[in-house]
Amino acid sequence: MVNPFDNLLTPDQISKKLKVSIFTVYRWIKSEKLKAIKITPRVFRIEEKDFKEFMNKRKVK
Repeated sequence: MVNPFDNLLTPDQISKKLKVSIFTVYRWIKSEKLKAIKITPRVFRIEEKDFKEFMNKRKVK
């Protein structure tokens, strides 16, 4: 059985993948460059598809 929450990433996971500050990830979320789900006022989750879309938009051609 597939868990629908298996495709959710934390801001910390994204910051480690991209080797940027977690505060940078939060700025992307706040500026709506990176779509996120707000669980509580301080807890966010990012769907993998939204993270991939975010990365694709930033590819240099």
